[in-house]
Amino acid sequence: MSLRVALGQINVTVGDLAGNARRILAVAQAAHADGAHLLLTPELALCGYPPEDLLLRPAFLEACESSLADLREALRVCPGLTVVVGLPLALEGIERGRSRQAAPCLNGAVVLRDGQELGRYAKRELPNYQVFDERRYFRSGREAGLGPLVFEVAGRKLGLLICEDAWFDEPVDAAHAAGAEILAVINASPFHMGKTAEREARMAQAATRHGLPLLYAHLCGGQDEVVFDGASFALDAQGGIAARAPLFQEDLLLVDLDPQPRGPLAPLPELEAQVWQALVCGVRDYIGKNGFPGVVIGLSGGIDSALVLAIAVDALGADKVRAVMMPSPYTADISWIDARDMAERLGVRYDEIGISPLFADFNAALAPLFAGRTADTTEENLQARIRGTLLMALSNKFGSLVLTTGNKSEMATGYCTLYGDMAGGFAVIKDVAKTLVFRLARWRNREQEVIPLRIIERPPSAELRPDQKDEDSLPPYAVLDAILARYMEEDASVEQLLAEGFAPEAVERVTKLIKLSEYKRRQAPIGIRITHRSFGRDWRYPITNRFRA
Repeated sequence: MSLRVALGQINVTVGDLAGNARRILAVAQAAHADGAHLLLTPELALCGYPPEDLLLRPAFLEACESSLADLREALRVCPGLTVVVGLPLALEGIERGRSRQAAPCLNGAVVLRDGQELGRYAKRELPNYQVFDERRYFRSGREAGLGPLVFEVAGRKLGLLICEDAWFDEPVDAAHAAGAEILAVINASPFHMGKTAEREARMAQAATRHGLPLLYAHLCGGQDEVVFDGASFALDAQGGIAARAPLFQEDLLLVDLDPQPRGPLAPLPELEAQVWQALVCGVRDYIGKNGFPGVVIGLSGGIDSALVLAIAVDALGADKVRAVMMPSPYTADISWIDARDMAERLGVRYDEIGISPLFADFNAALAPLFAGRTADTTEENLQARIRGTLLMALSNKFGSLVLTTGNKSEMATGYCTLYGDMAGGFAVIKDVAKTLVFRLARWRNREQEVIPLRIIERPPSAELRPDQKDEDSLPPYAVLDAILARYMEEDASVEQLLAEGFAPEAVERVTKLIKLSEYKRRQAPIGIRITHRSFGRDWRYPITNRFRA
């Protein structure tokens, strides 16, 4: 008998138990109508991923169990359909209050059919690297004494695994030894560049280890700084891709196993397209799930703010985006022209607030205190802070969230101003290196020139003093980003960088700036993670720190 499995690639919200349950029920009804025998939902789909310290609240765990009971009854409208639902499972005998154990629950899943539970499974391998901190919250199913779970649907035996389990041999071996003929993996695996292909390659190893087809149901959508790319898939027993859902959108992927899987096969987009979709998804869900009516962006005529504006419009629509140009005495005429041009192309509300009078007033007020001292970065930063104040005033008055426009290269080196261009609520390109900023701008212009070409081709400048260029203060971005990738993302030492041929002065300059700028990054808004190591929950360096290597 052929087995039809629906992979429910859904976008849930952390803590919205009722809303997530409705989403699961809706996709179950759709799967049932399409003749599916089994629906797989993503890891922790009922509560959202990652729930973080909500898991330390007994009331949250109790609410998850209550929501599961309600969902179990609601699913009776889908007779015969087996549904796998991910949720945290409270451990028996958890102590309440301050004395409770550090890991109060299991990262679990429950198999439901016709109002009954067929079994419970708990994740065995708990990731504790990059953005993951699961050992803070969960105990391993292995430690809790729970074994593998194999359940039968339409005469086929499926072994249930949760995300990281399938990256290790032991859980796969245990499922196979328990009689699994098919591996069913539910997942919440955050996106970074290259992760989609890496994931499929690693799952192919799991499938071919015992010659078992593999089904992979994956979360999609944004949750604070992480995004989930979807791209749920099915592999045949030889590890070949047999079906794939689209990236970064909800989908119900129907896979028929007779005996090997087959289904629709969405293509994997090129890297720039994946990153663009990740950034758009991250903005759309952060704004939408948190209830902001729109966003406001300081538009400078430079490439970073231009890129953020284009992303915001793609994510939210022009009617929810407001651009504000705030020229200073050092703003070039072409910056005004290009900013107006881009705002007109995208159809967003555009305002101009000249800051020259405010800048003069600040300088006049500070002149007695600064007597005898020459102008320096203090005066440059005043301009950025005036702009930050104006943007935050608009945010307070209209409720719109300020999107900051600093990129990863600037965040690394501190080439940004606290309470100035760092002022805002969400840092869209915080994890996008400057060289990638240029690539994304050209990619977005591939069919229609949304970002004026002159913005892309102009030498980058903060325009805070006459004839200023970024390379007056920083190494060329190609060099800076290469050092940043090796030192920050890959933990290469200074000695390794020198051995690889980087100029000593560039290595010294960049690594010193990374260290000195830690205090700034601690005060920066969160931003979307698109690399395997971002300046966020991946990066936890002490501010007070004298180690350099």
